[in-house]
Amino acid sequence: MTLTVPPEAPPDSARRALLPYLVVAWAVGYGALRLWWAVAGAPEFPPLGTDLVVFTGWWAVALCAAGAAVAGGLATARSWHPALAVTGWAVCAAIVLSCALLLLDLVGFLILAPTDGFTVAAFLSRVGCFTGAVLLNTAIVGHRRRYRGDCRDCGRTGPAARRGGDAAVPGWARAAAYAAAAGCLLRLATQLAVGFGDMPLAKGASMVAFEVGFLLAGVLLPLALVHSWGRIWPRWVPLLAGRRIPRAVLLVPAAVFSVGLIVYFGVGIADLTVETATGTFDPGDGRFPLAFFWVAEPAYWLWGRGLGLAALSFHQRTRRPCRTCGR
Repeated sequence: MTLTVPPEAPPDSARRALLPYLVVAWAVGYGALRLWWAVAGAPEFPPLGTDLVVFTGWWAVALCAAGAAVAGGLATARSWHPALAVTGWAVCAAIVLSCALLLLDLVGFLILAPTDGFTVAAFLSRVGCFTGAVLLNTAIVGHRRRYRGDCRDCGRTGPAARRGGDAAVPGWARAAAYAAAAGCLLRLATQLAVGFGDMPLAKGASMVAFEVGFLLAGVLLPLALVHSWGRIWPRWVPLLAGRRIPRAVLLVPAAVFSVGLIVYFGVGIADLTVETATGTFDPGDGRFPLAFFWVAEPAYWLWGRGLGLAALSFHQRTRRPCRTCGR
């Protein structure tokens, strides 16, 4: 008598099946915190008085409930449900929008000079909120790979793509990278046009770090994603010359800053549109006219959009081929 042992599910498939339950756990935990704050009152987070934006108070509670509902649908689904995926991605977008201020926190950490309104509680709350978006998006992608992909292990579709060489870089990726650099330089030119005023490098090392990081993230990083010198350390780099650059060195900061720029300045442009249409724009001390913001904020958004597309292409070209299907 021969015993037939059923094939085990691939490890990736098992992890994908677990993801919806992690989303539910997040929704229960973080949702309980938002519910408590909505009922008993949230702490006062300076300078805006809130840790989140756009979706605050009971809306934040509703987002947690919506995330749990989508995750429940993903956990019980036995086929591809596009409406469920679209709904889930809409919830992800709303969650990310509410964490727009996280970009300021990250920039403050990088230059070792957090903003005056920084609080640990607000930062941790935004991180917790953003974690839900990451988990939910990963669960949706896992659902799509399971029921829409050609390969059971990786879920990828189409023929195996060439990776590595400059010839493999699509034209849209190159255009996106140069658009990102153009957005960065346009933002810098806008500042030069109105002057730096009381924003000189006199603020010390933190401001120097900001300016250097500004150019590295706005010009060097997007171009490195689409050129060969972004994969091999140049000859002038001590000890590392000729060695392959770990893909995470480029991919992680590109992904983080592209999302941050798109979200933060997307919210800013929306606010600016309303203020312009209603005549409620507040010029503050009058140093920066309305036209300045209408150039600077779209330039930031273009930078983020281009950086994100270049990073997407870089990820697709440099990821490891699947051991099962070769894609």
